[in-house]
Amino acid sequence: MATLEDIGVSAGINILTAFIFFIIFAFLRLQPFNDRVYFSKWYLRGLRSSPASGGGTRFLNLDLRSYLRFLNWMPEALKMPERELIDHAGLDSVVYLRIYWLGLKIFAPIAILAWAVLVPVNWTNHTLELAKQLKNVTSSDIDKLSVSNIPESSNRFWAHIIMAYAFTIWTCYMLMKEYETVANMRLQFVASEARRPDQFTVLVRNVPPDTDETVSELVEHFFLVNHPEHYLTHQVVCNANKLADMVSKKKKLQNWLDYYQLKYSRNNSQIRPMVKLGCLGLCGQKVDAIEHYIAEVDKTSKEIAEEREHVVNDQKSIMPASFVSFKTRWAAAVCAQTTQTRNPTEWLTEWAPEPRDVFWPNLAMPYVSLTVRRLAMNVAFFFLTFFFIIPIAFVQSLATIEGIEKVAPFLKVIVENNFIKSVIQGLLAGIVLKLFLIFLPAILLTMSKFEGFTSLSSLERRAASRYYIFNFVNVFLANVIAGAAFEQLNSFLNQSPNQIPKTIGVAIPMKATFFITYIMVDGWAGVAGEILMLKPLIIYHLKNAFLVKTEKDREAAMDPGSIGFNTGEPQIQLYFLLGLVYAPVTPMLLPFILVFFGLAYIVYRHQVLNTLLLLHRFSSFFLCLPSVSTASVKAVMSLPLFVTPCRKL
Repeated sequence: MATLEDIGVSAGINILTAFIFFIIFAFLRLQPFNDRVYFSKWYLRGLRSSPASGGGTRFLNLDLRSYLRFLNWMPEALKMPERELIDHAGLDSVVYLRIYWLGLKIFAPIAILAWAVLVPVNWTNHTLELAKQLKNVTSSDIDKLSVSNIPESSNRFWAHIIMAYAFTIWTCYMLMKEYETVANMRLQFVASEARRPDQFTVLVRNVPPDTDETVSELVEHFFLVNHPEHYLTHQVVCNANKLADMVSKKKKLQNWLDYYQLKYSRNNSQIRPMVKLGCLGLCGQKVDAIEHYIAEVDKTSKEIAEEREHVVNDQKSIMPASFVSFKTRWAAAVCAQTTQTRNPTEWLTEWAPEPRDVFWPNLAMPYVSLTVRRLAMNVAFFFLTFFFIIPIAFVQSLATIEGIEKVAPFLKVIVENNFIKSVIQGLLAGIVLKLFLIFLPAILLTMSKFEGFTSLSSLERRAASRYYIFNFVNVFLANVIAGAAFEQLNSFLNQSPNQIPKTIGVAIPMKATFFITYIMVDGWAGVAGEILMLKPLIIYHLKNAFLVKTEKDREAAMDPGSIGFNTGEPQIQLYFLLGLVYAPVTPMLLPFILVFFGLAYIVYRHQVLNTLLLLHRFSSFFLCLPSVSTASVKAVMSLPLFVTPCRKL
């Protein structure tokens, strides 16, 4: 059982780790050769073309005074008003940041009230001291601050009951106010935003086959009959995998052509660049590079035109899905939310995803396949969740003083050292759990893709909901029941239903120290480590060294991606859960929660301001026009733009 000393050692190590991360980040962000990584959003928007002025070379910043202000990025991240931040990063990013701010607004008053009322009530009791003398019960000073120090049937429980109701009422009130604020923000954003074609468009799937009509004719006739006054136009989904590969090939050839033309224009001599046609350009006939790539681009362009014509006219390439546009948003909303036929497995309609949000491989999945896939993934997720408890419980049992001494008795002399003991009890269990969860988000996202969702945002939402359920079962319940109540597990299953809540109630405060250490590892050091962006940094420099030939390559290399909604949002929910559960039970956990929300808000506000997006960047299906009219929507929908792969699975 971790003591205050163990928690102090763990807090010191995690604070030092976070501080080291900030120092490393301050050094890296000031170097000119990293500028495109840490300020990529400004480069991609054309608002920044060179590193900030300062002494030094084009690679290193030698201005020593700039290093003394290494925490300046924190107030700078808070300077931009919310309205400007919406215009800069989008409403989704701002609402995501407001969740962290909501955590501060909820838990700051709760922490003050809990420490003012519950901590004195718990600390002034002497139940644990008497239990030590009479029953040889082991406890720490942290337990004296919790409800564990209150005996059964004590009148002091009234303080905890009243505070639990007060915390619940305050949380519900703040949630209501926040929902109201976000709803108003969304209405203002939609009202002020230029109309887009996807706002008038519905995705129709499972179009039934007809021997007399093509899919396109069938869709047109169906909506002309059922929505005669509102139907505008449609575009069927084509399986254009080969065409997409050819377009990708043309982009690469064009990129090489731009590279050699730029190289020739910068060369003062009249020697034209040459290239070998053999394997990897190392052997074969030597030809003029510019003329060669001009010929290849022209050749590929003709092949693309022929393939596009083939895809449009070949009925085997047409998928049983279509994007249907209406004249008004109201008509699109009605169509997206109503059943179109008596057969609920045909003519399935839903809102068309935002252009960059379409997940093309899942558009043509049949209804039966969707049902079977989702059932299979639900079963797989059930077994993944509950069988994952076994290795977590086993490894965490070894990540304790008793577990290490049992497995490796020769280490007893080392682990009994006060500092090593504090490190093990204050850090090891949290680190082990964090390591076990590294690959989980990728697994859950793959499972969501297999289920057949048609947009990237729905994939992430599905993965996020499952990640939270997984955390609830394996991080919260498993540690509470299988950890703190391990001694009572033999009788746990044999207890009456009325006794089970009591057992869990006894177990929850006993695991407060574990969750405190987990919050420090995951929420302090982990969030601080996010600011380094090591993965985008390494990828950018590798691509810049070996793959970047033109400015387009450089833009692609410095794109850091998006905020991990499927991992970040479940993490927030878990901390809300821990804070609300332990507020009336062990108030000592609340300051650690507050540090997490404050630190995460600053870090992610900086990331949203300079690097990360909440939306993925993918090729648009629609053209995002400044205004939408009947003619413009028809013009957009009539273009054969479906060069993105859409595999029929």
